[in-house]
Amino acid sequence: MERSIFAAIFGGFLGILTLGGLAFVHAGPDFDSNPHPTTPPGSNSELGSPCGLPNELNTEATTACTPAPAPQPKPEGDWRILDPVTYENISVFPVVASYGQDTSAFLTLEEGLATGEVVVRERGSEEMVRGRDGRPVYIPQPTGASVNQLVLLNQSKRPLLLLAGELVSGGKQDRVIGKDRVVPVGAPPLPLDVFCVEHGRWTGSSQFAAALTIVHPSVRERAAVDQKQTEVWDAVRSGSTAKARAGLAAPAPRISEDRLQAAIAGNAHTEAYEKIYQSSAVGVSIDDFVAEVQRRFASATSGLKGERVVGVVVAYGGEIAWSDIFASGDLFDHYWHKLLRSYAVEALARPTVRTVASREGASEFLRRLNGRETMETEPGVYRWSEITEGHLAEIELEALTPKPMKLHRLLLHRTS
Repeated sequence: MERSIFAAIFGGFLGILTLGGLAFVHAGPDFDSNPHPTTPPGSNSELGSPCGLPNELNTEATTACTPAPAPQPKPEGDWRILDPVTYENISVFPVVASYGQDTSAFLTLEEGLATGEVVVRERGSEEMVRGRDGRPVYIPQPTGASVNQLVLLNQSKRPLLLLAGELVSGGKQDRVIGKDRVVPVGAPPLPLDVFCVEHGRWTGSSQFAAALTIVHPSVRERAAVDQKQTEVWDAVRSGSTAKARAGLAAPAPRISEDRLQAAIAGNAHTEAYEKIYQSSAVGVSIDDFVAEVQRRFASATSGLKGERVVGVVVAYGGEIAWSDIFASGDLFDHYWHKLLRSYAVEALARPTVRTVASREGASEFLRRLNGRETMETEPGVYRWSEITEGHLAEIELEALTPKPMKLHRLLLHRTS
């Protein structure tokens, strides 16, 4: 009995060994411990030989091989760039996204000043404090007003979004906002860093109003990146700070420096940036230029399905120069007309070179820069960061409440 049981166990063990050996033999041809992508039949790398080297079936080495295409820069956000809208020397690349943040919780400076929910006044000649009812109370001060600081009070129930380059008119001189930031609800009066864009006047009331204007890129760069008053004013008077390319005899700009200076001077004893749009002295209609670009832009973006325009990349004469991208299509729509006017002034102040930039080059402006980073934070309100890489500068404004979102991203090719 014991012998028969032992024989059965031993026989079963031999059967398992035999089947396992057969399985091992048959598994060999289909197993690859170093799998590689399948290559098309007939190619030199079909059996895994390196490009340009012989293999077992082809004793003649290939003399050349086509390198793999370089990877395209990966966009920092969920963005897609469209073909450019071109007119004269400007190329505008729409940037679209299938998803946008809900930015309705934020108030813009233009809206706040128009409704009275935001108050901007000179700082120094009086002190503004928040009364018990939330409204501003003004206390006269013996010191005079300050050129590079105003005071702002957000009386609304929404956080206030400010963009560098937005112009406020009135007071003793017109000023532009110096830096992107968010002003929270219920905050005390805020000392606001600004730059003067009007020369020769130092009279008037302490109150400011929205000017419906963002200064053009050359001036905006000096305010947002360089943050020096003298350079801001130099950019106002010179039109464009972009340098001509070496060895290139470029056509003259349609708005010359002399015409620009005549326009901002006008017939008054003050030189004001806003006169660029109001005076015929520049010799060309900025409104007509804007209208034509807008007509082409609307046509190019009218067929979008499931996507909205959230920003643009802008090139002048074939050189990629600037981009503004927002957290939502609604926020972009709010700023678009003011931005387009600013881009138009820059275009007219640059040489009229009608070269069109490539979409591949514009895509570079969607990637995150890799360089030195500076960051400022107001806890629980916003985070501002700047990254510089060579001649490129990237500035991002991220709101931290009601939920984290990147409200605005600016990337520019510095002209200095």
